[in-house]
Amino acid sequence: MAISATHDGPDLIGEIVGDRYKIEEVVGAGGMATVYKAFDQTLERAVAVKVMRREVVKEADQLERFRREARAAAKLSHAHIVTVIDAGEENGRPYIVFEYVPGETLKQRIKSEGPLPITESVAYAIEIGSALVAAHAAGLVHRDVKPQNVLLDTQGHAKVADFGIARELEASDGLTKTGRVLGTTDYVSPEQAMGEDVTGQSDVYSLGIVLYEMLTGDVPFKGENHVAVAMKHVKDQLPDIQVKRPEVSNALAAVIEKMTEKEPVDRYLTAASAVSDLEDVLAMESARAGGLTGEATIVFDSLPKRSRNLAPSGVSHPTRTKVAWLVAALAAVGIALLLISQLESGSGGDAPSTKAKTGAVIPFKSTGSFDPFSTGGGNEEHDEETHNAIDNNVNTDWTTESYQGGVLNKPGVGMWGRTYKAATAATATVRTPARSLTLEIYGAKTLPTNLAGWTKLGDSSGDVNGKRIPLEKVPDLRYYLVWITALPPAVNGTSKARISEFVIRN
Repeated sequence: MAISATHDGPDLIGEIVGDRYKIEEVVGAGGMATVYKAFDQTLERAVAVKVMRREVVKEADQLERFRREARAAAKLSHAHIVTVIDAGEENGRPYIVFEYVPGETLKQRIKSEGPLPITESVAYAIEIGSALVAAHAAGLVHRDVKPQNVLLDTQGHAKVADFGIARELEASDGLTKTGRVLGTTDYVSPEQAMGEDVTGQSDVYSLGIVLYEMLTGDVPFKGENHVAVAMKHVKDQLPDIQVKRPEVSNALAAVIEKMTEKEPVDRYLTAASAVSDLEDVLAMESARAGGLTGEATIVFDSLPKRSRNLAPSGVSHPTRTKVAWLVAALAAVGIALLLISQLESGSGGDAPSTKAKTGAVIPFKSTGSFDPFSTGGGNEEHDEETHNAIDNNVNTDWTTESYQGGVLNKPGVGMWGRTYKAATAATATVRTPARSLTLEIYGAKTLPTNLAGWTKLGDSSGDVNGKRIPLEKVPDLRYYLVWITALPPAVNGTSKARISEFVIRN
C-alpha cells in the first residue's frame, strides 16, 4: 500500500511507506513536513519517517529543499547526528527515513527543568559542536542550530537533526543565497539575520546562543516579532551571563562571548576551535564541581588527553574526600587563569589572583573611548570599536574620527582599558598601522570623567608601532588610557588615528 497523495497528519497512521515502513503515530509537525514514528517491517525496528505535507509539494523551492535535506544528511555519519536510513517518493510525496531517537528535545528539557547544570550544558555543547565540525568538514553548514533540533536519547546523548535548510558551503543555487533570511530568529547569527552569506561561523554563533539558553533557561533576546529579535542579534550586546548565572566561571563566560561576537572576524574561526576551548572548560568545571554526573561524565571520559590533564585525577567520580575537593578547587583557579589568557577577550567577573611573571601581559576586561573635549556634546568616539584594540588581532582597529587637515580640534582623544584586577604596569605597547603618532599613557584607580582625573605614566611620539613605552609604576590601577595628542600626516586632506592593539605588561 503506497502512501496517500491526499492524506496528512493522523490520517496517515496505519499506511505503509516504501512498502516497508508502517506509520504508527505523529511525533512532530512543521510547516513543511510531518514526522511519524513508524515500524520497519523488514528489520523489525522503530524508525522516524518525515513526510512532506501535500499542500507544500506543489512549491518547487520547498520540494527541492526537502530533497536537499535527504542528500545533505545522507552525507553525514557521526555519533551526534541523526542518521538517514532511506529516502524516496510515492504519489508525488517525498519522504525521508531516519533512525528513531526516543527521548526528548533539548528544548523540552530546558522547558521542564530550567537552567541545566553547568557541566552538563558544556557537555551538550561539545556534542553539538562535534556534530557541526563533522558537517562543516563535509561542506555543509546547518543554518538552523537550535535546541528544538537537538534530540536527547534515553542515555542522554545529544544528536543534531533537521538539515532541512542546510547549505553547501560553495552552493549558489538561489535557495539559500544572500538576501534570504533562514533559520530561527531566537538563535540566528547577525550575518544571517541581515541576509548575508553564512559560513560555519554562523553555526558557531547559534551554538553559543543555545549554550547561553542551557545555562540561563531562556534565550538572550526577545521582541514583539521575529524581525525585532533578529535585529537585537545584529545590534544588541549579549546580556552578561554572569549576571544571569553568577556561578558561571570567567573562562566559560569568555568562551560564550567569543562564540557570539557580532562580527565573524572576532568570533571563533571554526567550530573545531570552539569545541577545543569548551573541552578545556569542561575539565575546569569538573574541577570546580569536584565531580560529574550524567552526560558530562561520559563526555569528560572522551576528552582528549590535553583537556583531561587539566583536571585532577579521578575527578569524574562523584564521591570524593574533603581533601580531594580542595585540590579540585585549587586546580580550578589555575585552569581558569590558563584559559582566560588563551582567549582573545575576557568577560564579566574578576579574574582569580595570581603572582604574574615580570613582563607578562596584564589582560583587559573591558574598554571604552575617552573624549571629554568633544565639540559635539558627546563623550564617545567610535566607542563600539574599542574592543578591537584588545582582541589580539592586528587586523582589527579602533579608529578616531577623521579630522580635516590632520589637526585635532581639541587637546586629545583616546581609549581606555579596564583590567580584571588592580595592577601595576611597567610598560605599554601600541600597535598602529599609521605608525606616526604622538601619544601619552595614563592610569587611574576609577574611571575619570576628565583628563585631570588621570595620572600620566609615560609618552611616546613618531614611529610608536610595537615599541614598549616605559611607564611610571603606580600601584593598584584598574584603568589605563592611550591619549592621542597628534594625528598622522593628512591624506587627501584628512587624518585619523588607528590602534590595532593596546597592551600593558607588569
